[in-house]
Amino acid sequence: MKSPKRIDLTPEDIDALLQRLAARSLQDGDYEIIKAIVETFVILNQAVDEKTTSIKRLLRMLFGASTEKAKNVLKNPEGKEDESGSTEPSTSCNNPEDASKEDDKPGNKKKRKGHGRNGASAYTGADKIKVAHATLKSGDRCPACLRGKVYVMKTPGVVVRIEGKAPVQASVHELEKLRCNLCGEVFTAKAPENPDEEKYDETVGSIIALLKYGSGFPFYRLERLQESLGVPLPASTQWDIVEKKADHIHPVYNELIRQAAQGDVLYNDDTTMKILALMKSNDNEQEDKDEPSRKGMFTTGILSTTNGRKIALFFTGRKHAGENMNDLLEKRESDRSPPIQMCDALSRNLPKDFRTILANCMAHGRRNFVDVTWAFPEQCRHVIEILKEVYKNDDIAKEQNMSPDERLKFHQEDSGPLMEQLKIWLNEQLDEKKVEPNSGLGQAISYMLRHWEPLTLFLRVPGAPLDNNLCEQALKKAILHRKNALFYKTEHGAYIGDLFMSIIHTCNLNDVNPFDYLTTLEKHSSEVFKNPHKWLPWNYEATVSSMTE
Repeated sequence: MKSPKRIDLTPEDIDALLQRLAARSLQDGDYEIIKAIVETFVILNQAVDEKTTSIKRLLRMLFGASTEKAKNVLKNPEGKEDESGSTEPSTSCNNPEDASKEDDKPGNKKKRKGHGRNGASAYTGADKIKVAHATLKSGDRCPACLRGKVYVMKTPGVVVRIEGKAPVQASVHELEKLRCNLCGEVFTAKAPENPDEEKYDETVGSIIALLKYGSGFPFYRLERLQESLGVPLPASTQWDIVEKKADHIHPVYNELIRQAAQGDVLYNDDTTMKILALMKSNDNEQEDKDEPSRKGMFTTGILSTTNGRKIALFFTGRKHAGENMNDLLEKRESDRSPPIQMCDALSRNLPKDFRTILANCMAHGRRNFVDVTWAFPEQCRHVIEILKEVYKNDDIAKEQNMSPDERLKFHQEDSGPLMEQLKIWLNEQLDEKKVEPNSGLGQAISYMLRHWEPLTLFLRVPGAPLDNNLCEQALKKAILHRKNALFYKTEHGAYIGDLFMSIIHTCNLNDVNPFDYLTTLEKHSSEVFKNPHKWLPWNYEATVSSMTE
């Protein structure tokens, strides 16, 4: 709506206008005044709605969204079917005492997920200590019946004992010294380990890297923890250890980049990151009054999937997601077809020199409706419930382990009509002017229609995903580091962080123990440099086994 014509009124003018309205005796010019008042009210109301939506979005950014599930986003109107299929109104609208009585009934209680204890099989990283029977061994006479013989069962009894220790342990060997009282010669006991062995073994760098780049535990925080537990480990020493470890294993990172470039589906996204050295150069350029080419700093997350394997990569610096994707695709073999690229609709996410099959994130399009649900509940309910059915179909395809072609056919048959129905409804809202285009709902509808083709690529191309959630989950590694450590000091430090985050998260995605993997890489550093492709998370154990045979 255009801005209304400005009309200045004094309090007396307003009183006179109201009196004429009451007496139904309007004068020339009153229509223009009333029209301006109505238009101003509409614009103010729209502005308030937009600001409310922005504030809700800001609160979600600051404190995080607990969930975006339909059952929590949509407020169930009385008498309508809820997620469980019941047509009964919610008990929260009734007497609280009655509701509490209903909740107390055994049949109405739902078990909370994750409430059980971990079994012994869950402790895969625990030391296994075999305890033999004190008085019996296999083949002995049974002391109960005195006739049979006992034998060892395949499944032993288990007892779990857990103890707390510092993340980095230390051993102090006190070597006995003997001195001759006549000649003064001193004889010192030999250390149990190799005297040439370094003070910090391979496991130290692994646990520090996991804490820092896998769990967001800053060096200074680990320093304080270690000091309080009596095993000092200064922050500067921690950095020296992880930097040295990176020197021993970096060929694997380069090989992961090369193999990720060959992926069938590439997800990418950005998040902001601070690098103090680059921030300082920004300040210097500003003081010199030279216009810098670029001031932004990002961590780009790229997740590549192929043949059931997932590779996560992180790149931190001046380049945004599209430029990092461009650099990655330079390493793609020329005979391979263009990959599917999943990202949001920002133009900076696209590579400049390479063609990809573009897919846009359905979760981003859906989130635009989630943000304005409070203002347009019924319209947003319609969109969200249709998308809910589409996501249910995708879950079914995953549960049944469908091939890409089978999944495509399934979506075309079950999700295609739903998406076509949604497109017709979206167009009706704008064409029939049921929605103000500049309102929050109008903008959400326009976004989805504008990007309809890449949003619905999963209905046309085998293997095309629905959303970019995999990449956004990977970027949480970088966001966790930013939240706790706040920044990188130098570009070199950012490279070390990218290397470890990429390796650790790739291990997590492929159900590989990252601690064992990082330790093994450093122990076999010379072999890693010769054949890095044999030392990836999914084949390094086979390589180690072949070396010991």
